Amino acid sequence: MRITAEMSLYPLKDGPVPEIIDFIRELRSRDGIETVSNQLSTQLRGEFDAVTSAINRCMRQAMEAPNTVVLVVKYLNVDLEIGRAPTLTPPGGG
Repeated sequence: MRITAEMSLYPLKDGPVPEIIDFIRELRSRDGIETVSNQLSTQLRGEFDAVTSAINRCMRQAMEAPNTVVLVVKYLNVDLEIGRAPTLTPPGGG
């Protein structure tokens, strides 16, 4: 089953947190998933086991770091196209 996940990692302190950058780099290095990041979140797409294991592995690394972080993840049981912006017009132009 292919799924899509959206996640955001937030620091609970002021200033940049290198763990967030490392977190995204680690996700991008994983085989079998497509990853798109923007200023607010990172989206992943792929087979269920590939996506969930990548998130779990990276989450463990981020949570073992000395800084306190919060990870918010949404899972969808749909294979969304994450590489392009969605259309805001309903089918049929109405």
